[in-house]
Amino acid sequence: MEPSPLTQDSRPEIFQPKIIHLYKSLFKEDDDDGELSDGFWQEFFLHRPEAVGLKRMLAAISPDEMLHQQARSQQLFRRAILRVKQAKPPADEIALETLTVFLDAALTKKYTNPSSDIISVLAGLHDADTVMTDFVATLDTAIRSGRSMPLRLKAVRATLSITAAGFQTALPSYFTHRDLFPSLMKYVQDCETSVEVLPALYLLGLLTNYNKFEFQNPYRLRLDDFVNDAIIQQMIVCFGGACTKLRDAYVAVQDDMPEGWTLGSTLNYIGLGALAPSSRPTTPVPAPEEAKSLFAALPGPEMGVLLSIYDFANANKVFCFNLVIVGSEDKSELSPLSAYLSLTSYLFQHAHRSTRAALYTYLTLFVLQILVEDQLLVKRLCSDEMKLSVRLCRQRQPYLPIVKGERVPAAIMLDLIVDGINHNLRRRLDGDFYILSLGVLLRLLSYLSRAKVRITYHWSELWRTLLAFVRFLTTYESDIKSNYKSTKMIDILVNLLAFALSSGEHFLPDPASYDDLFYKLVESGDTLIKFRDAFGLSSQSGSMQTLINVSAHYQSLLEGDEKGKARSKHLSPQEVTAVIKQGYETLSIDASEGLDRWEKFREADVKTLLKKIARATVDDAKALNEDI
Repeated sequence: MEPSPLTQDSRPEIFQPKIIHLYKSLFKEDDDDGELSDGFWQEFFLHRPEAVGLKRMLAAISPDEMLHQQARSQQLFRRAILRVKQAKPPADEIALETLTVFLDAALTKKYTNPSSDIISVLAGLHDADTVMTDFVATLDTAIRSGRSMPLRLKAVRATLSITAAGFQTALPSYFTHRDLFPSLMKYVQDCETSVEVLPALYLLGLLTNYNKFEFQNPYRLRLDDFVNDAIIQQMIVCFGGACTKLRDAYVAVQDDMPEGWTLGSTLNYIGLGALAPSSRPTTPVPAPEEAKSLFAALPGPEMGVLLSIYDFANANKVFCFNLVIVGSEDKSELSPLSAYLSLTSYLFQHAHRSTRAALYTYLTLFVLQILVEDQLLVKRLCSDEMKLSVRLCRQRQPYLPIVKGERVPAAIMLDLIVDGINHNLRRRLDGDFYILSLGVLLRLLSYLSRAKVRITYHWSELWRTLLAFVRFLTTYESDIKSNYKSTKMIDILVNLLAFALSSGEHFLPDPASYDDLFYKLVESGDTLIKFRDAFGLSSQSGSMQTLINVSAHYQSLLEGDEKGKARSKHLSPQEVTAVIKQGYETLSIDASEGLDRWEKFREADVKTLLKKIARATVDDAKALNEDI
């Protein structure tokens, strides 16, 4: 057979997209600072960006080299702004996508003088105000009235990128000079999906927290008087969806369905039986060390959206009201409040796994505290009309009793606090977490007592948990004392127990529940004395003495009958309960007034924590932008 006249050229070893060659031309290492031609930019903004390649190229450039090449980066920045202003497809979308990658990579480098160096890289010090003002105005217009929702979403993401990347510099101040709030709200109003809403809501949180304690932040002022229910509800539904996704990530690591349950029975349990599949898929169970590592990486970056929810809740009563009452548009899905409480349950059980997770638990507790401090809202949270079903975390023992069916939100909140107290006991105790948790508990019980509201709850679990916490603190006295916040935490704990003892008849559902509190207190008599002595509470704590006096009163009754005869040392629980009932007649509880008093939430009191939370949210915003 004669050889074919056709020959095959050898293939190049690596195919590179044309845009990669253009990136190399843009950031080549030479001293040529000349303006690149219009033809170059025309071609540049016709090719879809290659994010991985651009990131890799920019990562290889040192901060000093970036400053050295600032003429080229300034050209890219100005040309991209121009393409967005011209609003011609596909160049405007390509420009926004390129800016998002470029800004995130270029602005997060460790410059010697971050604020001035970043301005040099983007605009040059002489033209900074003009270029940056034009940039912000261009983004503002694109967000509010861009030619398409995909373009508007890209504009939001670009704004989020520059805000997050430059958060520790003066760069975001340009977004406070020009108020983007109306445009962001118009954008949210026009969104059709939660995916579109999320970055805008996230961005609002960052803008609201930018230097919020150093000057009067205009976005914080905007939150105060915003009353558009439709837009607020869109944001809350978006938040609910994010909570469900974040919660499901915990379940994916370890499916904590109660033993013997099926997905179908669980759906029936939460009122969604019609959605039950014929069979339940199984997921492999990770090894303990792998599970530990996976849990430590949670929650996902979407968690940062909670910062916006917190700021809105702290500033705006209308927002709080909607957060409590808004239901899901799709009846097969959880309401935002249900999704939020479910996520909180998982977050609390794993709060100790990382500093980042702990910071978000504080933020969650801030929101819960704000809700229960509002008398109208807490009344709703205790109302049978507000009953809902919430999947609570059961990934670690001890487990709370399973309650089938719907419950009032306040009962679920009590479970969250009980679980949080039980699952974060460490020698290096997180004082902030326990102070906030006990504070939410005090506010809830205070309302129940004053309003004489009796909700269905397994109260014995609450008393068992609080007294077990007393035992833990006593056991690890030296470690606890080294925590400077322990004094405040212990004061709240003691006052809470004394308040329950003196006012329980106003909120506990029946005499048996009240008897149980006394029973558990008597059981803990020796521990209470050791606790008092360990933390020096003999003189300054009237509440502590009240607890010990009550315990001592019943101990004397249990040791001898009314005629002074010694009782058997082995009394049954029923006999002890009978003695407790008899003892009420001779019991005098000298509880100090005002045990249920609390100070309204103030940002200034948690300023340090909020600054740390904002920094964590900034890091998550960068990760979120990569994932969207």
